[in-house]
Amino acid sequence: MADKAPRNNAHCTIPDDPEQSTYRFIIVAAKRARQLQGGARPVLPTSSKKPTIIATEEVRRGLVKYSLTGPAPEPPHVEPAI
Repeated sequence: MADKAPRNNAHCTIPDDPEQSTYRFIIVAAKRARQLQGGARPVLPTSSKKPTIIATEEVRRGLVKYSLTGPAPEPPHVEPAI
């Protein structure tokens, strides 16, 4: 049993992109997984049957398009030094 190769969990990791929000990545992947569960076809060929794995890989590769809604965040107000 000790001869098994370690599993590669790279497909389960969240990207460390400073330009992207981890929260946004999770929300987009969850919505895409819900679409896949509802019958949507995967964008890329995969051997996995799990919608969450397929969705995270699609989002990581930038194959899922999304737009931000709601008010834009205001820049912080800085008091001028005198």
